[in-house]
Amino acid sequence: MNGVIKTLTDRGFGFISRDGETKDLFFHSKELKGVAFDELKVGDAVTFEVAESEKGPNAVNVSRA
Repeated sequence: MNGVIKTLTDRGFGFISRDGETKDLFFHSKELKGVAFDELKVGDAVTFEVAESEKGPNAVNVSRA
């Protein structure tokens, strides 16, 4: 899937605005591939997969587009 970084926190997680979706998707820095968390900026285009967790869907295998 494709999306854009919408929010980043100083605690190692953020949210992705998904193309064609109204609800943002949570991601954790441990799910990044090929990019460090501190290299990301709000507005960066990313690709990712969606996985289910105890708290609902989240982004995994997140990388820059």
